[in-house]
Amino acid sequence: MAKERDYQNLLDRIGALRAQLADRLAAQIALSPQLAEQLTKQLDDLEGAVVQADMASPPPPDKGLAELVGVGPGAAKEFGVTRMPQGVEPYDETVTSERVVAVGDLYYIYQHERIGVFRVMHKLQELFRAGSIRLSAGPGAYALYQFDRREVLRYTQRDRLQAYRRVLGYGRAPVPVGSRANTDFHHLFSHLINQVALFWRDKRISDVIRERAQDPSFGSIAIVRRAGLDLRNNLKFTSFGHLNVMRVEVMQLLEESFRILDSDDVKHQFGADNAWDVLEEVQIRYFNERLVTSPRQRMAVSGREVMRWLAQPHILQSARTQFETLLMDIAEYSEEWLTSAQAMGHATRRNIGTVMPWDRTSPTRRGGRPIVPGPSMAGRQSEPEMELEFEQ
Repeated sequence: MAKERDYQNLLDRIGALRAQLADRLAAQIALSPQLAEQLTKQLDDLEGAVVQADMASPPPPDKGLAELVGVGPGAAKEFGVTRMPQGVEPYDETVTSERVVAVGDLYYIYQHERIGVFRVMHKLQELFRAGSIRLSAGPGAYALYQFDRREVLRYTQRDRLQAYRRVLGYGRAPVPVGSRANTDFHHLFSHLINQVALFWRDKRISDVIRERAQDPSFGSIAIVRRAGLDLRNNLKFTSFGHLNVMRVEVMQLLEESFRILDSDDVKHQFGADNAWDVLEEVQIRYFNERLVTSPRQRMAVSGREVMRWLAQPHILQSARTQFETLLMDIAEYSEEWLTSAQAMGHATRRNIGTVMPWDRTSPTRRGGRPIVPGPSMAGRQSEPEMELEFEQ
C-alpha cells in the first residue's frame, strides 16, 4: 500500500531513469528508433506492475482517513506517510467485447437487409402460397413451408428496423420508448475507417519515398486510437438490451434464407446457378431495382471485421510496433469498406488526419464563427433511409 512519499519517490525515480537512459543511449537511439520504443515499453511495464500491485492490496477499514486527519492511535505524524491511492480503473478498459461483436453482427445483418434478402424471401412466400411459381414438394418448397410456419416465433421486421435505428442510427423507424437513435454511429465508424486507411496509406508512402523508411515517426497512432475509442464508447450504451439474442436469431434466419435460395428446385425455377443469382433475379423481375449486391455485401463483411477487431483490447496497445502489427489485421478491410461505401455514396475519403469533433451539431472556427459546409464536407453522407414497410 503506497504512502504519499513512496508515490512521489516512484514517479521521480522512473523519470530520472528515463532521462538517464535517453542521455546514455542517444547515439544508439538515433540509429535505431525501435530501441527507444522498447525502452519506453519496458519502463511503462515496470511502472504498471508496481501500480497494479498497489491497487490490488486491500485498503484499511477507514480507507486511510484517520491517519490523514490525525485521529486515533494510527494518526500520521507527517504528510508523507499518509496513504495515497493510485487511481481507478481506466474508462476505456471497461467495454465488454461481446456487445461490440453483437453490433458488428447487426451491421452485417443490416447490409443484407438493404440488399433485399428478407424482402425476396417474403416475395417467394407470397408466390409459393399463390401457386405462381412451379414449386411443389422439392427441398426448397418444403423449406419455404417451414420458413413460413416458424415466422410467428421470430422477431418481426419492425423489431429489426427499430434495432437498426437504435444501435446504428440507420433508417427512419421509431425507436422503442425510453431509447433514442444512435445518429453518431455512421460518422464515428466512417471516421475510424478513414483514419486506419490514411495511416496505412501514409505508411506505404513512407516505405517507398523516405530515407530510413522504418523510422516510426511518420503517421500518428494517437488519431487512430482516439477514433477507435470514440466509436467503442458510442457503442457502449447502445448495445444493451435484446440485441445480443436478436442478432443470433436473425443470423440463423439469414442462414436459413440462403439455404432456401440455394436449393435445387428454387434455382431451377429462376434459371440460376447459386443463391445470389436467385436473389438478384427476384429483385429484377418483381421489384425492378438497381442491384447493389456486391458493394453492400463487401461493406457487410469488412465492416463486421473492423468491429470484431475493435471489440478486442488491441486499440489500447501503447507500443507502436505492436499496435501497427495488430492494426494490419484490418488495413485491407478498411480500404475495402471505404471503397465500397464511396461507390454507394455513403462515405468520402479524407486525406488529412483530423479528430472527429465531440459535438458535431454546430462546428465553429477558432474565432467563434460557424463553419459553412463546403465541397470537402458535401460527401460526408450517412446511410439513406430504409424505405421498408412495417409488418402488420
